[in-house]
Amino acid sequence: MTLMSEAAPRKTPLFDEHVRLGAKMIPFGDWMMPVQYSGIIDEHKAVRKNVGVFDISHMGQLVATGPRAGAWLNEMLTNNIDKLEVGTGQYTFLLNEQGGIIDDLIVYRTEPEKFLLVVNASRTEEDFAWLQKHLADSTALGNRSADFGGLAIQGPRVIELLQAMVGKETELPERNQIKDFAYDGITLTIARTGYTGEDGVEVFFAAKDAAKVWNDLLSKGKEFDIRPCGLGARDTLRLEMCYPLNGSDLSPKHNPIEAGLGFFVDLKKPKFVGREVLTEAKEKGTATRLIAFRMKSKGPPPRPHYSVWQDGQRIGEVTSGSLSPSLNEGIGMAYVATEHARVGSEIEIEIRDRKLPAVIEKKPLYKKS
Repeated sequence: MTLMSEAAPRKTPLFDEHVRLGAKMIPFGDWMMPVQYSGIIDEHKAVRKNVGVFDISHMGQLVATGPRAGAWLNEMLTNNIDKLEVGTGQYTFLLNEQGGIIDDLIVYRTEPEKFLLVVNASRTEEDFAWLQKHLADSTALGNRSADFGGLAIQGPRVIELLQAMVGKETELPERNQIKDFAYDGITLTIARTGYTGEDGVEVFFAAKDAAKVWNDLLSKGKEFDIRPCGLGARDTLRLEMCYPLNGSDLSPKHNPIEAGLGFFVDLKKPKFVGREVLTEAKEKGTATRLIAFRMKSKGPPPRPHYSVWQDGQRIGEVTSGSLSPSLNEGIGMAYVATEHARVGSEIEIEIRDRKLPAVIEKKPLYKKS
């Protein structure tokens, strides 16, 4: 989690609702966000067992339109936009010329010539400026972030809750699909995506409707044991699944091949920013790899920037670490020298001047039974 900038922190349209519910608010980048309500472990387990709802209104929403919008985005992003039918989305990367990750995002094709890009909150202005700088003819780029809110609703009972909201007979989107729904005079844009490893959706709506949508969800979700959830549970849930966090596991210093995310890079495309660097990385390999690990003993959990050791040699650095509520073990991810990145290898994490044993694991760390 990043430190607050010197400017006054920004507030989402749900700030007052979080305060009213007694959430613990913390600075997160440029925003004041809830880190927890009933507690990180309680909220984490609610998402794994029932359903939880997160405020994601701080995330950026950019819109690209025009007859060349798709072709232009295909040159700016790593995944293949041509594969997107109307009403579908894909995970992808925005890179610099060196192949470093500016941002990871989801792009949806909402109309034949219209695309919604949901980007990380701390990267919204940077993404917009980068894309605007490279904008193609006959293409317009807009930033609607301030006018829209968003919620991530996650957990095995999410479909029951959504049907209680929009009707039991309503056909909900499939995985990676996006659709508009009418709800009590409000347009809800529902995308079947998420960041927890559970079934889930991300819902977007006009900022003025945020409090009503939030409170209606919590009211209708009582029978499903819903919990409002904060950044703490969001982090432990995504880490168990080894989903990367921008600014920690992903940065301009690393490319998607190093991060083990080459699946979201289409090197068959003839042209996109950073392609040459990624092609070479794919062919020749990379000096480091992002690995997942599990601690082998009880003790304080690993944290970002802790050193990783093997046979008395420092081989890397932790990028994400925490206690896993599902596994009740310390877990994390780290960039290590590629020759030391083999699954099953014994490593050590330096925690408070002690080197504690850990093992490199296959991703994800949490697997549903």
